[in-house]
Amino acid sequence: MIERVARRYVSSSVCRRMVASGNMVMPPTPIPETDRVVVFTAGSIDQDRAVLWQTDVASRLADTGALFFNPRRSDWDSSWVQSIDNAQFRGQVEWEIAGMERADVIAMYFDPAGKAPISLLELGLHAKSEKLIVYCPDGYWRKGNVDVTCSRYGVPVYEDYEEFLNAVRDRIVEVTR
Repeated sequence: MIERVARRYVSSSVCRRMVASGNMVMPPTPIPETDRVVVFTAGSIDQDRAVLWQTDVASRLADTGALFFNPRRSDWDSSWVQSIDNAQFRGQVEWEIAGMERADVIAMYFDPAGKAPISLLELGLHAKSEKLIVYCPDGYWRKGNVDVTCSRYGVPVYEDYEEFLNAVRDRIVEVTR
């Protein structure tokens, strides 16, 4: 399961190295123009309580040459009013929307320990895009909804983390061709 695998990447120094090497972009850095395959790591953050799975995915797939968009932000402030009138909040949401629209692949994880309501919204927005690859293990509170939606739109769903990573890798290679 992701929790066991990703613990070695919990350090924020790994994330900083990924950003410094040019392999990861995080808000508020603007979405760049690039010829590289872009992977958006959508899914559980849950007010920063979810495991740092985005960094694990980017680190383990760094050899693909893809550019990873990670929506976690180091300066997130949970006191920001969730309103269109709040510039920081609005900027974060717009960054995520633009990033997913720009992405070639959207790797999405639903953590059984959290709710991830925004991830459900994003799943609905991109179910028809043919970009999604979903990791939704047993125990996620709305797994049935995720499975039915993905089945309807032909989105692959994985319950095994290693299989999920392999599917993301294969999609990156496919897009690269």
